[in-house]
Amino acid sequence: MSLGPAAAERRLLLFSVWASAAFAVISSVWGIVSGSSMIVFDGLYSFVSIGLSGLAVLTLRFVGRGPDERFPWGREAAEPVVVVLKAATLGALCVYAGIGGIADLLKGGREVKVGWAIVYAVIATAASLIVALVLKRGTRPESPAGPGRDLVRAEAAEWLGDALLSVGVLVGFLFAWLLTSRGEAHLAGYVDPAMVVLVSAAFLVVPLRLVIGGMREVLSMSPPEDVQLQLREVVEDVQSRYGLQESVVRAAKVGSRMDIEVDYVVGPDSSVVTVTDCDAVRSELYERLSALGYEKSVVVAFTNDRRWAD
Repeated sequence: MSLGPAAAERRLLLFSVWASAAFAVISSVWGIVSGSSMIVFDGLYSFVSIGLSGLAVLTLRFVGRGPDERFPWGREAAEPVVVVLKAATLGALCVYAGIGGIADLLKGGREVKVGWAIVYAVIATAASLIVALVLKRGTRPESPAGPGRDLVRAEAAEWLGDALLSVGVLVGFLFAWLLTSRGEAHLAGYVDPAMVVLVSAAFLVVPLRLVIGGMREVLSMSPPEDVQLQLREVVEDVQSRYGLQESVVRAAKVGSRMDIEVDYVVGPDSSVVTVTDCDAVRSELYERLSALGYEKSVVVAFTNDRRWAD
């Protein structure tokens, strides 16, 4: 039996929660055994992810309750708020880890059991990529869109970032192993804290990108450029079909919902004359906008006076 979009996305989020829990336990134990602050940081990151992924699941359930008297336009605005919260928390964690790494460098480095650390980095890289690919597969453009698609995409970006982090860790520990094998163990001790500093700084890119995207939706800014182009193409196609003189489009993406306002200037040569004609335009426009893959709130207005369209 096939699952609806919301149920499928909820299962993907729960999968991410359980994967984070497994990583949190394994990373923490492995980091303590190997003496690596880098691996401990990875474990701490996973522990934080558990709580944030759980919050995403609760948000999906909240959004799924739909509009009511308190939320007449729906609850999709909760999605970008949670994405921003997740990203800000992970960003703060990266800053904290970076400061800790700098402190270790100033203390003369940290001794690490390099062999154990390399094995961990290989396993973590492979596992993170698998989880990221599973999540991304569930949010492909051809997949039905549900109310939690952006939350799942944020989870996928988070896991992909973790995979890139693990690759950096692997390269660093291989370098530390090379230094140790050449009798430069005192220099190898600087590799682990240096990696924490570099990786935490580089990893800030992912939360920053999520914060920017989430804030665009919180502030009801325009959707991505490719979505705007598709929207404009549909509106102008309908405009041409009914001989309408001009159209003005306003749109904002809020979570999985697209708020769209289209104002048509009718003009003297249009076939749109009666209210029934107006409804025919609305019906066709609404159906064609379904291809965008979002829940829609669409308002279509008609006027003969251009100033009312501005």
